[in-house]
Amino acid sequence: MIGDMATDYLTSQLRELPLFRGTDAIAQGMITHRDLRAGRYRRLFRDVYSWNTVPVTHELRAQAAAMALPPGVVITGRSAAAVRGAPICWPDDPVHVAVPLGARVDRRSGLLVRRADLVPDEYEPWEGGLLASPLRMCLDLLVGRPLPDSVADLDQILKARLVDRDALRTMLRIRHDNGIVVARQAEALATDLSDSVPESQVRVHLVLAGLDPVPQHWIELAGEQVALVDLAFPRRRVAVEYDGGWRDGETWALNRDRARLNRVQAAGWRVVFVTAALLRNPNHMVAEISAALSSHH
Repeated sequence: MIGDMATDYLTSQLRELPLFRGTDAIAQGMITHRDLRAGRYRRLFRDVYSWNTVPVTHELRAQAAAMALPPGVVITGRSAAAVRGAPICWPDDPVHVAVPLGARVDRRSGLLVRRADLVPDEYEPWEGGLLASPLRMCLDLLVGRPLPDSVADLDQILKARLVDRDALRTMLRIRHDNGIVVARQAEALATDLSDSVPESQVRVHLVLAGLDPVPQHWIELAGEQVALVDLAFPRRRVAVEYDGGWRDGETWALNRDRARLNRVQAAGWRVVFVTAALLRNPNHMVAEISAALSSHH
């Protein structure tokens, strides 16, 4: 009975941990190898587990990666932004890590690895591992990625006030990494007005096509603010709204408020709704919006 009580006590201690190393828990007598295979635990990375009742977030997976990886590896890019509070990652997105030059990290699923020459002021201790500084985070997020994606993520970082923009601009100007020219272009296109990642991606595709949408524009009717739309071309009275899961619960979403949509249309505006499927075909999306601009005066 005393042995059972001790085991129950150790198990209760384990329940207090959102993450744990399987080898440590076994060595301390908290669980057995059979327990790890019994379905009560979820393996996130090699030797790192959580209880299967703990909700999996990207932040939790980033913490698990920090525990699983060798010393010196830094959580960076999109993952560091998510940890710091920018809503840009889904739970199962790859965890972005920077690995020092010369360090060995085996290929592991669930990781996006960037080799980098890191210096101490580019990271800080975090959850048993290392977390990139805001400037290093942005550098790894911007370099080597498609422009619509990097701008969209930086929009949310700027909106969350996670980085000083002047410092970011200065850092990008003096660095010479591969892809730094596109990173500078991404910074120049970024805004802190965007409501969501897809909205930003739509905006960047339109800008690259030579169009000039206004983000987060209020449509007014008889002096009353009727609707706040994602993107607008006020002179043509054309609005563009992203119609997807990112907008759940949004009270101003025109696709869920037909009365408000009717008022917008009565004010002489045309609304183009962009779905996730349409966003995956940017040429078609740009053509559809361009056609709306050409036909609506």
